[in-house]
Amino acid sequence: MSATSGIGVSQELSSRFSSAIDSKSVRFLKISILNESLVLDQSISIEGTFAEDLAKLQDLLLENAPAYVLAKLDDPSTEWLAIYYVPDSAKVRDKMLYASTRASLLKHLGSTVFTDSLFATSKSDLTPEAYLAHLKHIAAPKPLSSREQEMEDIRLAERSNAPSYEGSRARTSIVGTGVGLNWTADVESAVKEMGNGDESGLVVITIDTASETLVLSSVAPMKIDTLKSSLPSSEPCYAFFAWPHNYTDPPRREVVFIYSCPSSSPVKHRMLYSSGSTSVFQAAKTFLSSSNSHLNTRKVETSDPTELDEAFLKSELGFDNVTIGGDSATIKTPLGGDTSKSFAKPRGPARKIR
Repeated sequence: MSATSGIGVSQELSSRFSSAIDSKSVRFLKISILNESLVLDQSISIEGTFAEDLAKLQDLLLENAPAYVLAKLDDPSTEWLAIYYVPDSAKVRDKMLYASTRASLLKHLGSTVFTDSLFATSKSDLTPEAYLAHLKHIAAPKPLSSREQEMEDIRLAERSNAPSYEGSRARTSIVGTGVGLNWTADVESAVKEMGNGDESGLVVITIDTASETLVLSSVAPMKIDTLKSSLPSSEPCYAFFAWPHNYTDPPRREVVFIYSCPSSSPVKHRMLYSSGSTSVFQAAKTFLSSSNSHLNTRKVETSDPTELDEAFLKSELGFDNVTIGGDSATIKTPLGGDTSKSFAKPRGPARKIR
């Protein structure tokens, strides 16, 4: 914190400023430091708008002498602007003196009256054009660091809602960041054909970030053992894996939605894929609603595609000890287990012996 000069406001200045606030007819009060006191140097009345009256400061101020100018604004008429005029050509001692007295001036006159302040180093900083540029600077949004901007984009993506499916035609859906994803006919056809098949298979979809379009990357028969090596290792993607299994009773073939986003992926790509995953899942759910295969209600997400094996899918989909059927969940006895055992009620706490 800079040191203050200890210079106070004269009684005359305090009285004249109070009168100027009440009268609402004074535009400018020029204040100078004289004999270690802040005194009123000159007063100018209102003749036009604030922008028009600014021209009077060109004659009011000197080229080499600092000064304070208290200016009444137009709207609202109770607000004042504090102008600190310290020209570059002024003496170093005067610059330091006016800089260290600024806080004392506001404190004694009442800082709540001044809604804005303006620093000027030449008369050219006090023209109507310069004041308009000052107002635009104040109204402009504060700059964010790259990290702050990234977090702000993520918050915007999380607050957005996924849209509903609007038909089988190629369309634009609004996702988290406000960027549209276009569904093309080949992507939609590949998902539908997978739903009507009988064997295991994999459909991999990526996003063309330039056109914001879903692109069909690959369609192939796929066993669970080779799933981990079939997804990109350094780029995010969406995948639909058709998986016949016997972890339900009766056994069934269902489609699992996988969102893979390796940690080495570019930040912008991670944000786009993350915000679009819900809308892609909901659209696929509509496509497969009348197919032969069930779309599992859980989404599988991973940052390391190499962990996608059978044990991982069982854990993520709740097949370790739970079978999902319809809207209910039941305990499933592991294959080869003892079917005579039932769920045992936990024993209560032991009674205290008195």
